[in-house]
Amino acid sequence: MTASVIHSLDAKYYTDPEIFKAEQTGLLARTWQFAGHASQVENTGDYFAFEMAGESLFCLRDREGQVHTYYNVCQHRAHQMVTGSGNTRVVVCPYHAWTYELTGQLRAGPNINAVEGFDKSKICLTEVRTEIFLGFIFVNLDNDAKPMDVWFPNARTELEEWLPHYEQLKPLEWVEIPENCNWKVSVENYSECYHCSLNHPTFAKGVVKPETYDIQPQGHCLRHTTECQNLADMTYDINSGFEHQNEYSSWFLWPMFSFQVYPGNVLNTYHWRAIDADHVVVWRGWYSIDGAEDKIARHLAIQDRETTVEEDIHLVESVQRGLKSRGYRPGPLVIDPKCGVNSEHSVMHLQQWMREAVDG
Repeated sequence: MTASVIHSLDAKYYTDPEIFKAEQTGLLARTWQFAGHASQVENTGDYFAFEMAGESLFCLRDREGQVHTYYNVCQHRAHQMVTGSGNTRVVVCPYHAWTYELTGQLRAGPNINAVEGFDKSKICLTEVRTEIFLGFIFVNLDNDAKPMDVWFPNARTELEEWLPHYEQLKPLEWVEIPENCNWKVSVENYSECYHCSLNHPTFAKGVVKPETYDIQPQGHCLRHTTECQNLADMTYDINSGFEHQNEYSSWFLWPMFSFQVYPGNVLNTYHWRAIDADHVVVWRGWYSIDGAEDKIARHLAIQDRETTVEEDIHLVESVQRGLKSRGYRPGPLVIDPKCGVNSEHSVMHLQQWMREAVDG
């Protein structure tokens, strides 16, 4: 019996503004999303605001050392509480000076004692599910969502093996890379290496061995593995003294974040922030001990930006234009039963998750 051919998603999943709107209120509000790094709220009272799934939120560290995430809205008459980042003893609404503890509990407000029956103990900023994952802050608007370790089995323990120094790592740099394409086009491109040898010569010849590249699902994680290039062909010194120093691995956490560990145990991350159906901003992060200047990480960041990232921008933007062509018909995915670098089985899994998120 011949196996059925699996075709790529219809173009509408990448071009229809209504589908993007459904993703914002559905998928992006029910999945674990990257908010920031714990070092951004290192001290009591540190906070930063961010947007996710069409909502304004902010992270804050309380006096017990706990990191909270709140909807950025006062429970009085809906003014936003904070902008940007900073440090505060209490959270004060700029509109009427209603004041909240770092735990979100209402502390005081002008003349509230004049209101008979007013019970401030029942008023609190609305909190959002928050997890710290290897020093990275993730949030989920779904209070009933399963923990990240259920969504992404083994990812935490594997990353701890590849990054035994993760507790010392802080951002060296974050770079925003705008792409004129749907976020899913960019994520798909990231999640296969079928195109690597042809389009990424520096990555394919100076970092990894494409013939050893493979991607396998672990829950809602896509796990990338490969060997690094022969040492004589590497573009930098990979001798870190840690295990796995001669390997490249990546953990893509559905739907919009990925940890990459380059040979030499160098951590970098991708975070996709969807703007609309045709635009996404990719945040590329590079990390070093205490965020201090690091020659190898800086070299890799520059090399990556000038080669792989620039090459990918042209690819994904061309795909987005092609998806709007009347001449496009979704083609068959190349699914090799043996998997490997020239197979699109990882895209098949992604597109299944994408379809389920929209169609149920």
